[in-house]
Amino acid sequence: MIDENGEKRGVLPIQDALALAEEAGLDLVEVAPNANPPVCKILDYGKYKYQAQKKAAEARKKQKTVEVKEIKMRPTIDTHDYEVKMKALKKFLSKGDKVKVSVRFRGREMAHANLGRELLERVVGELDADEVKVELMPKMEGRQMVMILAPK
Repeated sequence: MIDENGEKRGVLPIQDALALAEEAGLDLVEVAPNANPPVCKILDYGKYKYQAQKKAAEARKKQKTVEVKEIKMRPTIDTHDYEVKMKALKKFLSKGDKVKVSVRFRGREMAHANLGRELLERVVGELDADEVKVELMPKMEGRQMVMILAPK
């Protein structure tokens, strides 16, 4: 048993430990039930629960959720449109988000899937290889070719 000041009291019967906790006006809490013998501590359980809750909330707040942003292109994209999409793509990657780049094919464009692959390879070529990794190489999914990029 450990008392309210953090000092070890040794092995005590449960009745004696409960009496000491009641005398201090606090609770007897089992902190290590699997130890042999089990370890109990005298503390204010309400305060202990509150602090544990605050610690968990702080850990959740510091946690970064990774979003997957999507950039959609066509195989016949114009240069200015391409530059605008690349600017947005770089912004997403700098914020730490993953980016799904998809090239959508319509009608007869399906016969020229190589144009979409070349476009995606051009996208990867323009990005700094030290800062970006390709998580999913370009592959066809129905009528679109998809590639996923992630910041390093």
